[in-house]
Amino acid sequence: MNSQKTYTVEEAKRAIERYCVYQERCHKEVEQKLKEYRMIPEAIAVIVVHLLEHNFLNEERFSRSFARGKFRIKKWGKVRITRELKFRDISAYNLKAALKEIDETDYLETFNALAKKRFEAITETNPYKKKKKVADYLLYRGWESSLVYAKVNELHK
Repeated sequence: MNSQKTYTVEEAKRAIERYCVYQERCHKEVEQKLKEYRMIPEAIAVIVVHLLEHNFLNEERFSRSFARGKFRIKKWGKVRITRELKFRDISAYNLKAALKEIDETDYLETFNALAKKRFEAITETNPYKKKKKVADYLLYRGWESSLVYAKVNELHK
């Protein structure tokens, strides 16, 4: 039984406007949502242009907001933020703009606090295993490997 609602272009426009107002979206998310609404490619193009013209969709604004949020809330590093934005087909220009949202001093303070907190939380007694666990955690979160390995060696002394 496939009783999924079908949308007219106007209905889809209104629905997707609400989708964009709720939270910043990138083109890829919007196009995916419109495909879920079973819109044809021509209708998707018309709706995306409408969203851009009326400022519901702004990839630079999305990128900046994404970077700020993931850094402040999830404590992600620049490597992970960059990877996630690339996955969303964000342009190199908008990627650079997004990373400028992160203050270098805040970045290093957050990194140091996160590393210290993780180091203290790990109960592993084998020093090499402990170093690996801390490093793996920080790398997964997308912090630069040069920062991670320098910090792990510093914490271990």
